[in-house]
Amino acid sequence: MKNQKKSRKRKSIDIEKIRLAVEMIVDALGDNINKEGMKDTPRRMAEMYKEIFSGLYKDVKKEVSLYTTKNQDEMIVLRYIPFFSMCEHHLLPFFGYVHIAYIPANDKITGFSNLLEVVDTLSKRPQIQERLTTDIADTLVSQLKPMGVLVIVEAQQLCLYMRGIKKPGVNTTTSAVRGVMKKAITREEALNLIGAGKDK
Repeated sequence: MKNQKKSRKRKSIDIEKIRLAVEMIVDALGDNINKEGMKDTPRRMAEMYKEIFSGLYKDVKKEVSLYTTKNQDEMIVLRYIPFFSMCEHHLLPFFGYVHIAYIPANDKITGFSNLLEVVDTLSKRPQIQERLTTDIADTLVSQLKPMGVLVIVEAQQLCLYMRGIKKPGVNTTTSAVRGVMKKAITREEALNLIGAGKDK
């Protein structure tokens, strides 16, 4: 058997490799990388990728801090959390809003800013909307251990607008339901509080 090189997990984004790759893409397109408007594009794109894919190098579980409060077993809802992500199929953006509802267990809650950080970290990776939705829900389940979680993601996908079928204006909605949120009456309460799609 041939010795196979073990791939080492990268600890940060390789800015120089991205810069060189962009130069190669521009050259393959037949454009002039040295023209006035484009000569600094490889560096700018590398810096942009470092920012918009920064979630690759964060442990999302560390974004969730737990707090204990008395008699806290009522539903907690965050609506219209804005996000931007990149579809891993074509590296084109998709963006929109995340809605989160959860019911704490054992008086354990997390800060609102922690929920925003979870969305931010998970969206700043090559993603697909379906996985982003379940990743958010499963992160909250594993860290908060709540009675139930409901996550809804509403998005616009530029890969549907700019290429292929080319249907601007199409919105996509995905959901993940965990725990007691699977009960119709509980889920209905969460959906009424979220009012997804009604006032944006």
